[in-house]
Amino acid sequence: MVVRIRKRARRYLGSRRWGAGNIKNRRGSGSRGGVGRGGRKSKFTRTVKYERERIHTPGFVPPRREILKEVNLDRLSDLAAEAKGERPTLELRGYKVLSDGRLTRAVVVKATGFSKKAEEKIKTAGGEAVKLE
Repeated sequence: MVVRIRKRARRYLGSRRWGAGNIKNRRGSGSRGGVGRGGRKSKFTRTVKYERERIHTPGFVPPRREILKEVNLDRLSDLAAEAKGERPTLELRGYKVLSDGRLTRAVVVKATGFSKKAEEKIKTAGGEAVKLE
């Protein structure tokens, strides 16, 4: 029968310090640092500098701007083609009209915002750009 060579690891399996060096080296929770959120009290300066959202401190909150949706002149010309009348009125509350495309007919556009080029294109098509408050 052939004598097999045992792995070196088998020799240390029952010992207290296999892979740990001295007995004192793997003692306590300090050797587990960074596992989850536990054991982080010594890293508070990092939290203050890079993770301020974890410290829920009250303070000044700037007012939020109203974020407008966008619509292009191509879409407006499609809507105007569906509408009846000589100069149809399109009311777009909460939208900003952008200048991509062109208008095929005169339209009265009421919107919250306009780009400068969009206003020019609406006026050259014979329409009117009315800004809503």
